[in-house]
Amino acid sequence: MFFHEKRVSLHNQFAMIMIQQTEFSLTPKRRGFHLVTAEIVQQLPKPLPQTGLLHLFVKHTSCGLSINENADPDVRGDMEKIFNRLVKEGEPYYDHTMEGLDDMPAHAKSTLAGVALTIPISRGRLNLGTWQGIYLCEFRDYGGPRKIVATVIGE
Repeated sequence: MFFHEKRVSLHNQFAMIMIQQTEFSLTPKRRGFHLVTAEIVQQLPKPLPQTGLLHLFVKHTSCGLSINENADPDVRGDMEKIFNRLVKEGEPYYDHTMEGLDDMPAHAKSTLAGVALTIPISRGRLNLGTWQGIYLCEFRDYGGPRKIVATVIGE
């Protein structure tokens, strides 16, 4: 579902550059690392440019975006275990505790994972590696629908 779309064209002697931006929500996910490539591609403006970039930004402070293994689901489980060992819940030195045990660790994990990705577009498709997929890294037990801003730049 597109909430808004903005198109800007820049002309020069070599190519016409098109910028399209849309905002949508991913379906709610439980805590963990979730492969969301297909869900994101479904929401992108069609057709994608032959050459360009896709920039994704998640508008939340307790989740993240990542590119990683898309074939073996064990990787997603292992990533969850690694992040939980790196940033533990209920540490006595946390001051920000009013929103639950999972909240402050979710903010720290979001900083580690990052909230934005840039992916090349080639021949009208995302130019991901064979085993690469886009992950939503959900760090809250119940994060709800996560809003994504997708910006497509291309010719």
